[in-house]
Amino acid sequence: MQEVKTAGEINQIMNFERGQLSDDTLISLYTGMLKPRLIEEKMLLMLRKGQVSKWFSGIGQEAISVGATMALHEDEYIMPLHRNLGVFTSRKVDLYKLFGQLQGKSSGFSHARERSFHFGVNQYHIVGMISHLGPQLSVSAGVALAHKLAKEKKVSMAFTGEGGTSEGEFHEALNTAAVWKLPVIFIIENNGYGLSTTTSEQYACKDLVDRAIGYGMPGYKIDGNNILKVYNTISSLAEKMRENPEPVLIECMTFRMRGHEEASGTKYVPKELFELWAKRDPLQQYETWLVSEKIIDNWLIKKIKDEYTAEITEALDVVLKEPAPIQDTEKEIRDVYAPFAPIKNLSPNSIQNTHNFNIFPATSSKTKKRLVDAVSDSLRQSMKKYPKLVLMGQDIAEYGGVFKVTEGFVEDFGKERVRNTTLCESAIVGIGLGLSVKGYKAMMEMQFADFVTCGFNQIVNNLAKIYWRWGQNADVVIRMPTGAGVGAGPFHSQSNEAWFVHVPGLKVVYPSSSMDAKGLLNSAIEDPNPVMFFEHKALYRSVSEEIYDDYYTIEIGKGRRVIEGNDLSIITYGAGVHWAVDYAESHPEINIDIIDLRTLLPWDKEIVMESVKKTGKVLVLHEDTLTGGIGGEIAAYISENAFEFLDAPVKRLGSLDTPIPFAPELEQNFLPVGRLVKVIEELISY
Repeated sequence: MQEVKTAGEINQIMNFERGQLSDDTLISLYTGMLKPRLIEEKMLLMLRKGQVSKWFSGIGQEAISVGATMALHEDEYIMPLHRNLGVFTSRKVDLYKLFGQLQGKSSGFSHARERSFHFGVNQYHIVGMISHLGPQLSVSAGVALAHKLAKEKKVSMAFTGEGGTSEGEFHEALNTAAVWKLPVIFIIENNGYGLSTTTSEQYACKDLVDRAIGYGMPGYKIDGNNILKVYNTISSLAEKMRENPEPVLIECMTFRMRGHEEASGTKYVPKELFELWAKRDPLQQYETWLVSEKIIDNWLIKKIKDEYTAEITEALDVVLKEPAPIQDTEKEIRDVYAPFAPIKNLSPNSIQNTHNFNIFPATSSKTKKRLVDAVSDSLRQSMKKYPKLVLMGQDIAEYGGVFKVTEGFVEDFGKERVRNTTLCESAIVGIGLGLSVKGYKAMMEMQFADFVTCGFNQIVNNLAKIYWRWGQNADVVIRMPTGAGVGAGPFHSQSNEAWFVHVPGLKVVYPSSSMDAKGLLNSAIEDPNPVMFFEHKALYRSVSEEIYDDYYTIEIGKGRRVIEGNDLSIITYGAGVHWAVDYAESHPEINIDIIDLRTLLPWDKEIVMESVKKTGKVLVLHEDTLTGGIGGEIAAYISENAFEFLDAPVKRLGSLDTPIPFAPELEQNFLPVGRLVKVIEELISY
């Protein structure tokens, strides 16, 4: 049972304090709650008729959504949840499109790709949720960071339920927002139940707002059913935060009068709780007070209800007559990525396009650089090219990062744009997305690629899907120092690129040379889509070559022929390129065609097929473990599309299907390079 001090505490008549609020404002707050209530009552009727597939009711909680939304400026972003219909109606979202969304029609904001309130719309400054509940908190912090960087004197606001406060993202978002003093309002709607789990089973502290002190931010616990209390509290706080940025946590006490969603029912809720909270209905209590104060009367109430009912009915009638969505496979695939036409320029006469340059360097001036220096060179030139590019990562500021890629950047670009982060990988990815919402570019460095697991949800469920879901791109690059060969053991040496190749909406890039590292990273930063950029740690300082001093870009999605040959194709990337080249140089009697994929998603099928048709024998080589690696996908594609050109089975070679051992001797046995000779001999003699 939800913890209640006394029945009288719930049952008491609410104390509405109008302060300096005008009658017009008081009436607007009333109509603001009335509209979502009338829509909900209509939706519940439609649900019973089978005209709505699912409904998450916010009846009894309207004062929070409406009061909080109306307290902000219209151009301040809000990150709502599935029970916050009042956010959308208060922002005057077009009902026709809103109902199209709820009905799964093409006229909806997500074009029938998403359900209920899992969408956003920049026109109304709303960023929609995903089902995982926590990520919107970090996105809100990212928007707040953009406000602070641009000195816009704006706040952002994110909702969570009391159940969502147990999510790791809650801690990460609040902690980072507090450390960076971001102007974001975090609202907890404490309605007593996480689905059927009571608050006593969700947290041990007395009040969730007490957690604020642990993060070093102000915290307030208020009556979430009192519209004036919500509105006045948030209005006042937002006004202060615009001048003096810092986050705030507000716990709004309320009650869920329906099930988690309608199919869940409410049998687990004691009847007396419903009876007590029904007497504190935010709409009815406020309406009674307005009538008693002679601010409205029954005639005006009826007039407003009739107008809203007619508006709702008219919009629904149009939507219900709409046909079902038309299947369009081309459009579905095309909309996975935000459109991007890379800038192209003409080559100076002295520079050949052997690397798939889009932007050619302005001059032929070159300097020999290690791969790590090429990455640093790219970031430095991109920071100059894009004033709204922000770099984030653990220890990347004064320390320069563990691999010293950003050494000296703070002196050149300042701490606002070169930001040391908390140990909150998920929050930083979400903040990157929030920056993107405001037109910034974000680069996040995972200290080691292995640590990406802590930010996995934000990457694969938020960044990757958001453009396809409702048209918001994620202009975020995540740099991933990866790979074995440095004796770092199972938590600092994994090759985890295949995890992300499986995720539509991401781009996955993996250079093997200094020239490619600089050009591809420049392209990744230019691209408005989320890019996972893998950098092999063992190649950082062992690989070097002359690269162009000027800014240039290499096209993402294009492979490169490293060595021309006719006897055997080796399709590879990363360290595998160097293993293949070493073998070819030590076996000149074998004519090997070596293809460096460079991009793993989308990968260059054209260059692979060209090589396969020429040689007829193929080895797909990668450092990743064999099972589930990208080599299986490439081998399957070749077998399906070039079977008649093959003179031998397609071979795959990867690392052992074990974690990566620490000892150098065991690590060498783990890696595939020691088995390369045997596999090639088998292929050549087949």
